[in-house]
Amino acid sequence: MTSGSCSCAPGRPQTSLPTAAQSNTSASAPLRALLMDAMRPIPGGFLDMGAARSRYAADLDSPRRRIRLDPFHMMATTVTNRVFAQFIGESGHRTTAEVEGWSFVFHMALPDPQRHPLHPPGTSWWRQVAGADWAHPEGPGSDVSDRMDHPVVHVSWHDAMAFARFTGTSLPSEAQWEWAARGGLRHMKFPWGNDPTPKGQHRHNIWQGQFPHHNSAEDGHIGTAPAGSYPPNGFSLHNMTGNVWEWVADWFGPLPSPGHPLPHNPSGPTQGQARVMRGGSHLCHDSYCSRYFVHSRSHNTPDSSTGHIGFRLALSGADQPLPGLRAETP
Repeated sequence: MTSGSCSCAPGRPQTSLPTAAQSNTSASAPLRALLMDAMRPIPGGFLDMGAARSRYAADLDSPRRRIRLDPFHMMATTVTNRVFAQFIGESGHRTTAEVEGWSFVFHMALPDPQRHPLHPPGTSWWRQVAGADWAHPEGPGSDVSDRMDHPVVHVSWHDAMAFARFTGTSLPSEAQWEWAARGGLRHMKFPWGNDPTPKGQHRHNIWQGQFPHHNSAEDGHIGTAPAGSYPPNGFSLHNMTGNVWEWVADWFGPLPSPGHPLPHNPSGPTQGQARVMRGGSHLCHDSYCSRYFVHSRSHNTPDSSTGHIGFRLALSGADQPLPGLRAETP
């Protein structure tokens, strides 16, 4: 992370090596069909993007500003381990964590954190673990065989983009992501409204207890939850807050400038040092990182990977339509 007040996820040093290129450039019909089935139509409309007041000034998420978006499609869930494994098998892609030989793992996920003493300054709960990657989320000896329907993690922005290019899809813009997350609601904190636990029911996977050493798991999960957990929002999308941070396409910077005509399909700054992540994760907690709202944003260097960052895909007018997917949105 580049901002001292935004340490939701540790970043790699700037001396990182580039991610290895994928060997193939065309997804199979079965993989594309999987993505087609997961896409949901998102209507166009007017979005009051951001928050009325910032909780963290460095997030640059206020004041609200109105923008206009065209219709698009977005996946109902984040990309799962099952789908990512199919992409790896077809493309030959090696993730940033695999190329560099390590990734950041939350200390409570490790059997013995003391065996992994390296951590970013001031965040000893993140441990640099040799051999940790998407298929070995806690390092050597771990696997995802019992988490195939969970979000893939330990993926960098470069890895998410490689998946999108291979499949003819895209990462959503930050504006698309927030519009989709709100699910048709206006000025609400969560995808379902303002009550964090309506009728006493947990609606997303965040931290309960005392961060970073005790998670009471009142929402039913210690780590990630299956990607389809909890009821969907008004646009039939699951887990738009909590569970895992989601990479989006934009460089991090101020939200679109307000004015007339309204910004139309904004795509963020043309350059930067870090890419935007949205939605918060299962590690978000009021005492540490309360960025689990539909307007919340964070950022990290595009080569960074951790055990709580994933992604979902979108389809816009400029993308190659997936076979069988209607080009128009009702």
